[in-house]
Amino acid sequence: MAQKIALVTGATSGIGRATAVSLAQQGFKIIVAGRRTERLQELIQQLGQENVYPLEFDVRDKEAVQNALAGLPAEWRSVDVLINNAGNAHGLSPIQGGDLDDWDAMLDINVKGLLYVTKAVLPIMIERKTGHIINIGSIAGKEVYANGNVYCASKFAVDALSKAMRIDLVHEGIKVSEVNPGAVETEFSEVRFKGDTERAATVYQGYEPLKAEDIADLITFMVTRPKHVNLAEVLILPAAQAAATIINKQ
Repeated sequence: MAQKIALVTGATSGIGRATAVSLAQQGFKIIVAGRRTERLQELIQQLGQENVYPLEFDVRDKEAVQNALAGLPAEWRSVDVLINNAGNAHGLSPIQGGDLDDWDAMLDINVKGLLYVTKAVLPIMIERKTGHIINIGSIAGKEVYANGNVYCASKFAVDALSKAMRIDLVHEGIKVSEVNPGAVETEFSEVRFKGDTERAATVYQGYEPLKAEDIADLITFMVTRPKHVNLAEVLILPAAQAAATIINKQ
């Protein structure tokens, strides 16, 4: 049986990197997509050149996405699993104080980027009548919180798209799933707070947050279920978290 191929976007850090490592350990060949050349090369060294194919592009650039995926060698084109992980949060402000560039970045990456990559991968999945797409959403796509406005909106869009994609693709033999993490300690908060590492660190103090590897374990479990099983939607929280803004800090 041929090795399955998984494409992971945002693979140079956090959940994306952990997922690439986890799936590689389960025997998948991995297409790692990201913007940072040095980190992509590190992944190749870690996972082995024969099992990893790097793609360097920004998911916001639809032409770059199309060109990168159209240019895959024949032996890498039959993507079995797509992990739409690339995403970001920029700023934490009330709507009247929001930054337009931050809004564009969140909508372009979290929503349009997901669509661009999915659109490019779908033809081969539809042709083969098989495939599994996992979109990384967020608890912010289930409940809105103060100052989260546009980020929450982008993740609500991921939730809606996941449900709609599942309806549209069920007759094509393609499974669509959604993973909605709560508090996960990654570079997420550093990006949101524009490199303010001290402020970012306070988000995870006083309790044990999830790790990127926890989400990767879940994704790996989801994509290794029997063909007739689809874990369609999972909300995963640290034990100390009850809701988006309710965390039991000691």
